[in-house]
Amino acid sequence: MNLRSRLTWSRSSVRLRLLAGLAVLLVCGLTASAAISAFLLEEFIDKRYERTLQHSADRLTEVIERGPQTADADQLAALLGSPLGVIAVDPDDKVLESTGSATRAAGEIVELCATAPVGSIVTYEGDEGQHGLAAIRIPSPGLIVDRAGADEVVKPAALVLTIDTSVDDSTIGSLIKRQLALVGAALLVLLGLAVIVLRLGMRPLARMARSADAIAEGHLTERLPTNRNGSEVDRLAEAVNRAFDAQARAEATVRSLAADTSHELRTPLSTISGWLDLHRQGGVSGPGLETALEHIENEVGRMRLLVEDLALLARLDAGRPVEQSDVDLAALAAGVIEDAQIMYPLRSISMASAPPAPLIGDANRLQQVLRNLVGNAVQHTPAQTAVLVEIRHNRDDVQLSVIDDGPGISPQDLPRVFERFWRAEASRSRAYGGSGLGLAIVEAIVHAHHGQVNVESEVGVGTTVTIRLPHRQRRS
Repeated sequence: MNLRSRLTWSRSSVRLRLLAGLAVLLVCGLTASAAISAFLLEEFIDKRYERTLQHSADRLTEVIERGPQTADADQLAALLGSPLGVIAVDPDDKVLESTGSATRAAGEIVELCATAPVGSIVTYEGDEGQHGLAAIRIPSPGLIVDRAGADEVVKPAALVLTIDTSVDDSTIGSLIKRQLALVGAALLVLLGLAVIVLRLGMRPLARMARSADAIAEGHLTERLPTNRNGSEVDRLAEAVNRAFDAQARAEATVRSLAADTSHELRTPLSTISGWLDLHRQGGVSGPGLETALEHIENEVGRMRLLVEDLALLARLDAGRPVEQSDVDLAALAAGVIEDAQIMYPLRSISMASAPPAPLIGDANRLQQVLRNLVGNAVQHTPAQTAVLVEIRHNRDDVQLSVIDDGPGISPQDLPRVFERFWRAEASRSRAYGGSGLGLAIVEAIVHAHHGQVNVESEVGVGTTVTIRLPHRQRRS
C-alpha cells in the first residue's frame, strides 16, 4: 500500500471524519446562532410594540382622567398614529366605532379583551393569512367621540387600543432568509479553510507514513520524524520509534544469539570431527582410541549442556510458570555449599549461619541459581579467593548474597555480566566447561520467581551477587 492510497478520502479516513464532524458542528453552531438572532430580534420588536401600546394607553388614560372630553374619531386616530387603532365599546361590549388597525378584527379583539384584566395587554394572532394584533382595554368615563358625518355622538364605556404587531414581519422574514444565505456561505468558506488546515495538520502523519514505508523497504535505521514539541503526533511518533527500537534490539539479540550459539557449537564439533578424521586415517589405535572417545564424550557433554541451557532460557523467556512448592532457601544454600566444598576441597567456601528462609517456588531452579552463583565465584577467581554465602531476612523479601574477595570486575564489563555468551575471560571459562549462560540463567530464573538480581563489584576488592526473592508468592 503506497502513501497516496493511505491518504485518500476514504470513508474511514481520519481527515474525512474530522471534516464531517467539523461540518456538523459548524451547521449546528451557525444555525443556532441564526435562530437565536431571529428570536431575539422578534422578541425585541414585540417588546417595542408592547411599550408603544402601553405608552399610548397611559397618555389616553391621562387625558380621560382630566374630565369630560369630546374627541373627533379621525383626530383620535391621528393622535395615536399608525400602526395604532381604536375600538369604542359600550357597557355591553358592543363595538360602537373602530379605526386604524383595529377595524379588520374589532369583534374578536373586544371579545378577547373582555376576558382579560383591565390594563393588561392581550394578543390576537388572527386566522391564517391575517396579521397579528396586540390590544389593551382602558375605561373611558365621560369621553364623547364625535364621528364625522354622523348625527349622533358615541359615548363609549371603554376604549380598546390596538397595534399591528406584524408590520415588521416581512423585515424579520427577509432577515431570516439573509441569515440562511450567510450561514450557507460561511459554511462553505469555513469548510474550505478546514480542508486547508487539515491538509497542513496531516502533513506530519504523511511524513510518518513515508518513514514507515522506508523502514518496511529495509531501511532499518530510518525513524519517524519528531519535533519534540509535545504534540499528540509527536508523542505518537516517539512511541512508534521506541517500538521500532525495541524490535531492532530484539532482532539484534536473536542474530547475536544465533551467531554465539553457532560459535559455541563450532568448537566441540571441530574437536569431534578432528578426532573422527584422525581415527579414519588410522592415527588412533590402542590406548589412544580410549583417549579419543573420552575427548569426544566431553565435547558431546558440553554441547548437551549448552542445548539444555538454551532450552531453559527459551522456556523462561516464553513466560512459562515455574513450579510452586514450599522451599527453604537456607537449606538449599547449605546443600550447594556442602557440594562445592567437596568438589573444591582446597577452596575457602562457607556460609554464614542463617535461620530458615521459607519461600514458594521451584526448588530445582533455585538450586540451579545457587550452583551457578557459587560456581562462577569459584571458577572466575584465583585459588586463594574466599567465597561466602549470606542470607538476610528483610520485611518484604529474602536476600541471598554470594560474596568473594577476588580481583573484581572492571566497571566497563560490569553492565554486560548478564549478557548471554559473554565472558570476561573466555579461555578460563571454556577450561571449566562454562557456556557463558550462567548469569543469564540466574537472572531469568529469579525474574520468573518475581525477584531481583544485582551485581556489585570493585576491582581489587571483590564481587557481590545479590538475589532478592519475595517471602510469599501466590500459587498459580
